[in-house]
Amino acid sequence: MQVPVKNSTQKDAILGAASQLFARQGYHGTSTREIARFADVSENTIFRHFERKEDLFWSALRSRCSAVKLRRDMVEGMAEGVALEVVLPKIIEFLTDILNYSPELVRLVAVAMLEMQWKADLFCDESLAPAFTTISQYLATTIENGKARKVDPTMVTAAMTSMVLVYPWMSRHASPGESRYPDSRAAERAYTAFWLDVLAPRPGIRESEPGAIGSSSIR
Repeated sequence: MQVPVKNSTQKDAILGAASQLFARQGYHGTSTREIARFADVSENTIFRHFERKEDLFWSALRSRCSAVKLRRDMVEGMAEGVALEVVLPKIIEFLTDILNYSPELVRLVAVAMLEMQWKADLFCDESLAPAFTTISQYLATTIENGKARKVDPTMVTAAMTSMVLVYPWMSRHASPGESRYPDSRAAERAYTAFWLDVLAPRPGIRESEPGAIGSSSIR
């Protein structure tokens, strides 16, 4: 019974090493020899678990996609039409956790899109689309029920995702030496407040207020 445990440990080590190296160097820039060395196994061991290098890449990407799953309470809340003020913080937390707990995932997806072409689209449809489609459908229903502004829900989903994934990098380069938010949870609260103001502004908000988007500007 010890052999499967050993094999499982080896496979996990290979997937971990592959995720880091593919994310750092790209698919074509990473060899199975490098992965074997980084995982502390032989190259032959890799090919006992994975028939081809490409199989290893997709397995590594799938292993990181475990972070892209909505919690059950989120899915149930969205299906029941729970208020935007309750659901939106959970959506932002979900997006932030992807960045915090699976840092290689975004880079691996980018590598797939740039180097694996049409296969990347198939992978995204299979592994990523379900979570983001659920979010977009919830926003669409909220908008249809008059609980949020009439905006494109898919565009909002893409914009929220881009903000959470890109803002930390952008803020470091746009304001070097400054840290606007002390930690990721503080940033989450700021993202949530921003999107609540965009989608469901508080009564009395005026276009003249700094950073405000007046309700009359979007119909």
